[in-house]
Amino acid sequence: MLPNKSFAGSLMVSELSVLFRRRRTWAMLFTISLIPIFLAIAVKLSGSTIPPGEGPPFLDRVSQNGMFVGFTAMILAIPLFLPLTIAVVAGDTIAGEASTGTLRYLLIAPVNRARLLLIKYFGSVAFAIAATFTLMVTGIIIGAILFPIGPVTLLSGDVISIQAALLRIFLVIIYVTISLMGLCAIGLFLSTLTVIPVGAMAATVVLSTLSQILATLPQIAAIHPYLFSYNWLGFADLLRSPMSLHSFVTNIIVQLAYIAIFGSLAYSRFTSKDILS
Repeated sequence: MLPNKSFAGSLMVSELSVLFRRRRTWAMLFTISLIPIFLAIAVKLSGSTIPPGEGPPFLDRVSQNGMFVGFTAMILAIPLFLPLTIAVVAGDTIAGEASTGTLRYLLIAPVNRARLLLIKYFGSVAFAIAATFTLMVTGIIIGAILFPIGPVTLLSGDVISIQAALLRIFLVIIYVTISLMGLCAIGLFLSTLTVIPVGAMAATVVLSTLSQILATLPQIAAIHPYLFSYNWLGFADLLRSPMSLHSFVTNIIVQLAYIAIFGSLAYSRFTSKDILS
């Protein structure tokens, strides 16, 4: 039977509905929202100005302008917290259905395996959007509550209005979401290899950590630009004047390459896989 586009659309809506009705999903989003909250409270309670260069980037600017809470929290979350939550969602896409015995019933429906893979992938990307949006918006809100808000001084020293800063914040959210899309594809592929979701989740986290470790080794600098995590912090280029889009474009190319490679591997594995449960 040919896949029915309207049914596929309904399945996409159902996938998102199931994802965002889960307590686990909201628990992860709540945990992510705590990162900027704890950061802002810690800076507020310290009661002193942090010397430039100490702590994570932008930390010394938080007490001067609350809009930097979101940027600093994003830098803190990218190495571990965001990849961990992405691994949980992406690793559960196929393996979770297989472990509960619902995958077979999904494949009986009038939608082919390739389209089902796409639906599962876009579900994990939707969570990535929600996670980055939650982190940044929470940072802006708590920053506005605890610290003064005003024109933002960029890394280049130029000062921009709050409205212009909000545009940059939106671009940062897009940048970080794109950064996680390659990891979503990796998690999807690993999820097709097993019926144990925890195994796929753990493997995704391990690969994320390994990529970041490799990016710190000067002996293999030649492969650094090809690591999916190498450009994760490149959104700092969006906070300069004139705005540099080099890291943005490079990051898109790298993530698209990982999506193509691991998406193809996931398709090859999933379309040849015997679904017994």
